[in-house]
This record gives sequence, structure tokens and C-alpha cells, in this order.
Amino acid sequence: MNRDEGGSRGTGSRAYEGLMGVPAEQAFSDVRRISPQMYETVLDGAFGGPLARAELSRRDREIASTAIIASIGGADRRLAGHVRGALHQGVAPHELLALAEHIAVYAGFPRALNALDVVNEVLREAGLPDQPALHRVQLDDHETVVAQKGDHGPAVILSHSLGVDWRMWEPVMERLARGRRVFAYDFRGHGAAAGAPRPFSMDDLARDMGGVLDAFGVQRAHVVGLSMGGGIAQTFAVRSPERIASLALLATTDHAFGAFEGRARSGETDGMEAQVVPTLTRWFTAPALAANGWGVRYARERIRRFDPADWAAAWRAFGGVDVQGRLTALDVPAMILVGEEDCSTTPEIMSGVAERIPGSAYQVLPGTPHMQTLEQPELVADALDRFLPADR
Repeated sequence: MNRDEGGSRGTGSRAYEGLMGVPAEQAFSDVRRISPQMYETVLDGAFGGPLARAELSRRDREIASTAIIASIGGADRRLAGHVRGALHQGVAPHELLALAEHIAVYAGFPRALNALDVVNEVLREAGLPDQPALHRVQLDDHETVVAQKGDHGPAVILSHSLGVDWRMWEPVMERLARGRRVFAYDFRGHGAAAGAPRPFSMDDLARDMGGVLDAFGVQRAHVVGLSMGGGIAQTFAVRSPERIASLALLATTDHAFGAFEGRARSGETDGMEAQVVPTLTRWFTAPALAANGWGVRYARERIRRFDPADWAAAWRAFGGVDVQGRLTALDVPAMILVGEEDCSTTPEIMSGVAERIPGSAYQVLPGTPHMQTLEQPELVADALDRFLPADR
């Protein structure tokens, strides 16, 4: 029997709280009052049995439970409990929304839409922000997606790292959108812009950034770029200085590294699975990799799904970055943000970038690796929020 006597708790109760984040006695108080037998059966037979086993992670179990209950239909209260459990296990809001889309394919739209309503209600109850608005934008020779947060204030455009997509910025977008219009987009070869014409150059990528701004009627923007996105930001600043209101460069370089061509060739010859380990160990600290949180899982999945031809084209484009010493006359505020634990664009490299942009602010983020927004989003958001002007 799964009893809670004398302060002891049974396997089912402990398993339930570990899985769902709340005590079983609280969640099933009505069941326990109406039918103690049902209460014991649920805890002993399910949560003390197969749901307590380690063959599936708690996160995977909550994704599976949410999908099954949503597909069956007619159990919204229990579905809401498992959505809360999924959030407790680190499932991201956008992953739950994607799960509802997945359910539509296999269980039909009525149940998927019902699940979407329940997920949305739980997210609002938890005080979690709405997802960014997504816009499809046609550029000169390809289409992309632009995520937008905020509808007033100075315009900010965010350019992501090689190998991921706009969602790299999601952990900081809500904070930055307070008094600002924030746009994060997929640059060519990435995300919604995968398969854009190849080969392409840094000038092409800078032209695309201008095209995104044009699509929203933005003449002048605060430009933020991380890694290759920082190379694009600098190239855009060289090409179109009149469109730069400020420049924030995160974990980037103003010149190519010799390793870029080798990474391009490895994608072509060895495939994308071979890129996972060397890339993630450059991007994240060992504790983050061990914890395997959302940012690591997201980055791993993006790399695995990448088209090797797009990967190679992007590295070769980045190999053509040519901005060193060309921003000495930049007459707008500039900030250089470097991770203390970045083994790719190290503090030594980034301090050189800062020296070549007179008057730029240089800041080191403690304990932060290359993929700043995915491992230390609060530090990045704090730094950018202080740097970027806003309408409060």
C-alpha cells in the first residue's frame, strides 16, 4: 500500500512529486477524499510502477503523457496537470505548442486545437510570455522568417550564430522588447532560409539584413550579432553605416580563422552527426552539457538537422569576413560582449575587436561560454538592456 503515515511516503507519492513538481496528496486530494482505494491504485499502479522507472526520462514521460491525454480527449483537467508537469521537467513553451501541432497530424485538428487551448491557459497561469509573432518575409532571392517582440520604441535587429536560427535569441527577446521593437530573423542557409541560393558571401548576408529592415519600414536600427551574426552585423555597418544606430557584438571576430574551411569540408565529407561533439564543446561549458538543458538540446538538434551544403556554404561565407580595421570611424555607441569561458572567440580575440572600434565598451560575462544567450541569457539580457535605448 502507498500510505503517508508517520511522515513516511510511498514510492508512488515520491515518484509523482518528482515527475509533476507538486505533492500527490495535494494534486489528488479530491480523489483521496472520495475514494481512498482509487487514490492508492493510481499511485501504486501507475506512479509507483511503470512511471517510476528510469528507462524513459521524466521529461520524455511528460511529453508522452501530454500527447496521449490530448489525443484521447475529454480529460482537460488532467491534461493541464501534465502540461504543468512538462514545464516542471524543462519542456519549453514552444515545444508544447509544437506538440499540439504534432497531435493534429495523428489525432485530428479538434483535439489538437483543444490541447492548444489547455497549453495556452497553463502558460498564462504560469505568467509565461506569448511567443514572438512570426512573419514570412520575401528577400531578393529567398524567403525567410522574422520573429518580432514589442510594437513600439527603437528598432533592434538580432543576427544569430552559424548553425542555429532565430530561436537562439528567444531567451532574451522578452526582456529586450520592453520599450523596443525587436526583430530576430533566420539568415540565409539557416532555419526558414535553408536552401537559399549558394554560394553566398558576407556582403549577401549584410544585404539580407538590410532587406529585413526594409520589410518593416525600419531605416535605422540597433544591430546586435553573435558569432557569425556579429560578422554580418559588422559587414552591414561597413556597407551601410547610415543605418546603424548602435552596434553590439557578442562572441564574434572581425577576421576569419583558419579552422573555418576545415569545418566546411568536414560537413561535406563526414556529415552533420560528426559536427555535434566538436561544435557543442566549443559552444557550451562542461556543466551545461552535462545538465543537457533546453539550450544544449536545441543546439544539438539544429546541428543534426542541418543541410551539409548549407553548413559548408555558411562557413565559407564566414571565411570571407573582411572588416578588420574598417570600423575605426564608426560614430555610434558600440559594445563588445565576451564570455569569460569562451574558447572560440576568446577574451583575447574580442579585446582586439574592441581596440579596433574606438570608444567601444568592453564587457566580460563571468562563467559564460561562446553560446551566450543559450547558457547565460540573464547576463546577456542585463548587458543589452543597459546598452540599448528604450521607450519606457
